[in-house]
Amino acid sequence: MSIGFIVRLLAPLLWLLIALPHAQAHTHAQPTPLPEPTGRVILTLSGDIAHPNVGGEAHFDRTMLKALPSRIIETHTPWHSDKGRFEGPLVRALLEAAGADGDCLRIRALDDFEAQAPRSDFYDHDVILAMSRDGEPLGIRDYGPLFVVYPFDAHPELLTEAVRFRSVWHVERIIVP
Repeated sequence: MSIGFIVRLLAPLLWLLIALPHAQAHTHAQPTPLPEPTGRVILTLSGDIAHPNVGGEAHFDRTMLKALPSRIIETHTPWHSDKGRFEGPLVRALLEAAGADGDCLRIRALDDFEAQAPRSDFYDHDVILAMSRDGEPLGIRDYGPLFVVYPFDAHPELLTEAVRFRSVWHVERIIVP
């Protein structure tokens, strides 16, 4: 037997040994489907999402949002006279939970104000959907129940008119076109 014959014979076997574990790893990495909310829905994601839980949308109650990976951001904002300690889920964690796929998001407030934000904002920075400030839940008078908060103090370059416009408060819906 020649070396070339042996190589041709063993090459497919070698390929299987390399490819099979890689393929199996991908089959076990299926995302967990979103549960249906049991409390009052305070946020809806619609549009290009892979993991809806109510019809074609992803509905979130307060408990579901609190279960997502979150951050605390201590920062000043253009709308507050003092530094605040904002806490809430990372927007990127919310997008991943819903399987959102798109380069841009439309963030809509309770009063139908709407701003567009590039998806990259939420992966380049720890932007949160604040649910509380200084340990207190955000009410309507406090820019709540949900408020898009950028880490302005940690990244002063974010203090631009465009980013301030994207810092929507009274958030009730995110649309992934």
